[in-house]
Amino acid sequence: MGEKRLTKRARALRRDMTEVERKLWSRLRNRQLESTKFVKQFPIGRYVADFAARSIRLAIELDGGQHSESNDITRTQTIEAYGYRVIRFWNNEVMKNIDGVLEAIVHEMRNARAK
Repeated sequence: MGEKRLTKRARALRRDMTEVERKLWSRLRNRQLESTKFVKQFPIGRYVADFAARSIRLAIELDGGQHSESNDITRTQTIEAYGYRVIRFWNNEVMKNIDGVLEAIVHEMRNARAK
């Protein structure tokens, strides 16, 4: 996918966030988590990560029914090739256990800062 096309897709995804994305974004935005700036629908390589903390090179992916393990492996490898650590959560985890998801994100953020 070309860079302009990917940017256009990312903008559309930002505008049309899913309920799950909105729920997590409401807890990540405005530096609420460990004073870290997150962005939503961030192009990395040929993919668009759901959320990313660029300063610590952490990408967060939310997985629903449209994801498959084989596609996710390729996607993760590509994003990691750009120097990002990828963490994934199932949509139902975000909806049912947002505090646990946030704890896991904070853990990964602290690990990233320690490196």
